Amino acid sequence: MFRLIFLFIVLGLGLFVGTQFSDQQGYVLISIANTTTEMSVTTLVIFVVGVLAALYIAENIIKRGLRASSATWNWFSVRKLKRARRYTNEGIIKLLEGDWQAAEKKVTRWANHHDMPILCHLIAAEAAQGMGDETKRKKYLALALELDKNSLAVEITQIRQMVRNNQYADAHAHLEKLKGRYPNNTIVLNLLKKTYQHLQLWTALDELLPKLKKTKLIQNEEYQTLYYQVQLGKMEEIGSQKGTSGLLAYWSNLPKKLKQDENVVRLMVEQLIETKGDSEAYVILRDSLKQSPSALLLPLLTEIHLPDTYPAIVLLEGIVKKSKDHAEANSTLGQLYLREHKWPEAQNAFEQSLKQRASVTDYSYLADALEHQNMHQAAGDVSRKALSLMTSK
Repeated sequence: MFRLIFLFIVLGLGLFVGTQFSDQQGYVLISIANTTTEMSVTTLVIFVVGVLAALYIAENIIKRGLRASSATWNWFSVRKLKRARRYTNEGIIKLLEGDWQAAEKKVTRWANHHDMPILCHLIAAEAAQGMGDETKRKKYLALALELDKNSLAVEITQIRQMVRNNQYADAHAHLEKLKGRYPNNTIVLNLLKKTYQHLQLWTALDELLPKLKKTKLIQNEEYQTLYYQVQLGKMEEIGSQKGTSGLLAYWSNLPKKLKQDENVVRLMVEQLIETKGDSEAYVILRDSLKQSPSALLLPLLTEIHLPDTYPAIVLLEGIVKKSKDHAEANSTLGQLYLREHKWPEAQNAFEQSLKQRASVTDYSYLADALEHQNMHQAAGDVSRKALSLMTSK
């Protein structure tokens, strides 16, 4: 537009000057080598304006030609891009359907024309993973890494596949690097949970649990399961490395709230029994039962190997005296009476237990106590009850 205005201004000035000096046109001589050209000033002005006009027209023709070529090129490029996207979308559908070969074929066919070829390579890697083709899986991941070495999507895809292939040590090494860069990424946190569990990194998982719960990656039920799994894992680790003394040191450093948790008490007692620390296990169990005679903890009294069962019997007799209808306390007391060959006392304890709930085990113990008192018919009746209870289940 500016050139056009300039051209008209020059043309106007030329006409004005030509009119003013029509009687005095002047003289112009142009000499190049052996060639000379003569013309008036007016003719020169008109010639210059004509040349400028011709150049302007030529420029527009060239521009339009180039624009047409560019439009044609863009049309083909957009057509290829649309086709690449369509094939990629179809490949994703095939991947979701589990048709791994079709998914790989579709996403790789036009990957070079896609505006995000890294996406095509990642989908192809997932398809190769589904087919179990390790060579192709690594090839597609390598192609994706060539496009973007710092892509989180590529790293997460790679780690997920390591976890699926049970390569937890390799996955853990990659995740530890990502953990610092993406501390709140839910996918990274979930993958960390899986690797910690399989590698039995209980301390690390214990530190991770609050964040998993805060981000709602685990519900309360799973949180409780993992929480006690972590406690057991830590105790087993300490027990295998440091034995009874290590477990007692760990117990002494636990918060009071944990020491009052019957599940934690049960885990600690079981681990102390494993490390032959039965006397220490009894002390912890006794203190807990004095505070609350838990049905979960009472059976552990029969698993502890004590040189003298008298203290345990006294403890149970005190619990039964306060709560005569405590089925688990009566059952545990009856078992300790059997060890001491106190048949009448055992009989009474099991009868009290069976009044509260039917138990095949207690019926069997009761039959044993009756047999030792030569009460064969009663023992037979009790055995038949136990058998009928087993068949009814």
